[in-house]
Parts: sequence; C-alpha cells; structure tokens
Amino acid sequence: MARIVKAGLIQCSLPLHEGEGSMEEIKDAMLKKHLPLIDEAGRKGVQILGLQEIFTTPYFCPSQDPKWFRTAEKIPDGPTVALMQKYAAKHQMVIVVPIYEEAMTGVYYNTAAVIDADGTYLGKYRKNHIPQVGGFWEKYYFKPGNLGYPTFQTRYANVGVYICYDRHFPEGARLLALNGAEIVFNPSATCAGISQYIWKLEQPAHAVANGIFMGCNNRVGVERPWNIGRFYGTSYFVDPRGEMLAVGSEDKDELVVADLDLDQIREIRDKWQFFRDRRPETYGDMTKLLP
Repeated sequence: MARIVKAGLIQCSLPLHEGEGSMEEIKDAMLKKHLPLIDEAGRKGVQILGLQEIFTTPYFCPSQDPKWFRTAEKIPDGPTVALMQKYAAKHQMVIVVPIYEEAMTGVYYNTAAVIDADGTYLGKYRKNHIPQVGGFWEKYYFKPGNLGYPTFQTRYANVGVYICYDRHFPEGARLLALNGAEIVFNPSATCAGISQYIWKLEQPAHAVANGIFMGCNNRVGVERPWNIGRFYGTSYFVDPRGEMLAVGSEDKDELVVADLDLDQIREIRDKWQFFRDRRPETYGDMTKLLP
C-alpha cells in the first residue's frame, strides 16, 4: 500500500502593523488569523502542517529594536506551543510551529517546535545560519542554533526543519536526509527582488540531491513600517524528482495542500544512488576554517 501523506503549508499576511496596536495585540491578531486556516487544514484532512517563519509576529528583523525581544516565548512551555498542541490533537495533525524562542533571560533563537498528531511535543529545531545582510539584521535578535539537524518521527512521516536563510546552505539539507528526514519544512520570510529568482531553484535542488520532499512557505504582503519589500508567497511542495506538486499565489493568505507519495523516496534513491556514491572521506576540507 502506498504511503500517501496529505501535507499543508500556510502563507499569511500581517493583519495588524506596528503603530496599530501593542506588540501583544499585533501578535494576538496574527495568531487569530492563522486559526481558521489551521481549522481549514483539519477539515481538508491535512496530516502534517507547516506554518511560516516566526508565524505569530511581524518579520521585525529590518529593525534592531530590543522591544521585540518581549515577543519571544519558552518552548515547549509557552502559550503558543500549548495552543498548537490542542489544535494538533483536535485535528490529529502534526504541526511545525516556528516561533521566536526565549531559551533563558536574554538568550533568543529562531526556532520551530514539532508537535505530533496527538498533541505531543516532539522537540525543536533552532535556525543554524543567521543572516546579517541588507535589512535582514537577524544576528541582533537570534543566536545561532545549537541543536544540530534533528529529525522527528511523527505519526505520519519523519520530519525535518530548515528555516529560511538555512536553505542557502546545502550541507544542512544533506544532514537532515542522512538523519532520516522524509519531508523537510522550510518556513521563510523572503522578499521580491532579493531571492525570488532562486526561490524555486534551491529547495528543488535539495529535494533531488537528497531524495526527499520539501515544503517551503513564505509570507505575503508588505509589513509596515519597515517596507523592506513585498513578501511574495508562492509557498510550495516539491517531490524527490524536483517536480512542483502544489504552489500558492503571490499575494493571498491561503492553505497550500499536496499529497506526498513517500514511496517515491525509495524509488528515486534506488534510481540515482547518490547516497551510495557519496564520498564523505573526501570532504574533510569542508569542516576546516578555510577563507
């Protein structure tokens, strides 16, 4: 019997901008905007759902303002993870929950919690590659991840997470596959004119090189007052052949759904044999501090 998993991605615009409410009101409005989309995923039978990068807040990294530290939460003991655990159990749906994490007072990470279909917290991934370029001043807000490249055996599939800027680094995607990931979720916040031309190149390349599925989601709209550009959506699922299975619009809040045939992983790996023919003993220079 084929292993078919129905997977979903949510892409969402910011309903309340800075200056239109307190940080808690902005955060609450974003959370409430997601809940009907999560329920829609449940009604459509989605088994694994991915939310976008730091999904409860604006993408505040064009600023360097310490007030946004106050939006971080404990994982797994914060209110957002607790709420998502209830929704996961309600819909018997695995949920990948990317939020701003406070590990301890003054220490913050860009993190995604993974919740199983019965509401069990399985663990978290902390974004490893942190940009500090062109208005994406993330090193001010986020410490680099320190949990490696974990995967999570959920009820429906083995899931990995790779967050936004991580996608520019093929090494982590390979490690996620070697660690058993069948589906890798890449929650993102990326703008038109910056990386849109490679948005549909890099992740399909990861999928092909590693024989995995990838689910890649992006925000939509312009977020004030920063106005760094338009988040262009086009969230998608791609299979191990590099073929797009479903693609979202550029400008709408929506749920993107695709059926993933996990048996393709064995089929493609048996055909191409990239894992047989890789030569890790020749890659030692990759771990040296080269210029």
